[in-house]
Amino acid sequence: MKFARASRHLATTGFGLRRAFNPQALAAIENAIRETESQHGGEIRFAVENNLSFGELWRDVSPRARAIEAFAHLGVWDTELNNGVLIYVLWADHDVEIVADRGFRTTVAEQEWGEICHRMESLFASGAPQQAAVEGIRAVGQLIARHFPAADRNELPNRPVLL
Repeated sequence: MKFARASRHLATTGFGLRRAFNPQALAAIENAIRETESQHGGEIRFAVENNLSFGELWRDVSPRARAIEAFAHLGVWDTELNNGVLIYVLWADHDVEIVADRGFRTTVAEQEWGEICHRMESLFASGAPQQAAVEGIRAVGQLIARHFPAADRNELPNRPVLL
């Protein structure tokens, strides 16, 4: 366990998260998901987690590992074409992880997802969480549209999740 990271997580309260992701921001995120999903056949979920528990910090759980757990917990994998994508934000670390289902493994390079994550992290660091989320969702939507053309169905909820 790294002391600086543990201190940051233990000091991160839900107040900052609720301020950054207030009802208006959550509505904008939900609308961005709905809008982009009308342009492709994939599914996007957006989840923000305030901090990790002391036990998770003790076990040195990485943001990536936690994102994969959230991907499973939220059922993002449960789409007919295996084309679900989770955008996961670990607020205490200002870390963004994108977990894409197996339908993307041979078509989208990890570097492409990583570029979106880095852009979002930069916007979070500059104090623009809503902009980070909406731009990230739109960028993910553009990648999905290349491989899964528009379809008239919605398999997963569009509402963002605060874990």
